Amino acid sequence: MHVKSNDQVIVISGKDKGKKGKITAAFPRKNTVVVEGVNTVTKHQKARNAMQPGGIIHKDMPIDASNVMLVCPKCGKPARVAHKVNVTTNEAGKQVRTMVRVCKKCNAEID
Repeated sequence: MHVKSNDQVIVISGKDKGKKGKITAAFPRKNTVVVEGVNTVTKHQKARNAMQPGGIIHKDMPIDASNVMLVCPKCGKPARVAHKVNVTTNEAGKQVRTMVRVCKKCNAEID
């Protein structure tokens, strides 16, 4: 998946098109994400006990990850994400490979 939790994203399709928000949860197996302030539903909840009162609550529901685009932290524009392999050598002389996400507009590393 091209986005992770705590990424700043913009919605590119659907009823909330154009809204920006931070990802609060990501579900890679379902390919969905929960973005704060996006796809909010109203739920009528019954009181369970004295500590949990009933009432109308607003809850952010998951949307498909293909409907959001990552906002680059460096250039501040929505951009597609590329994956790059960085090869470094540790103290023992072994090569260590790490995957890094890269902005396709400004080539800045995101992680």
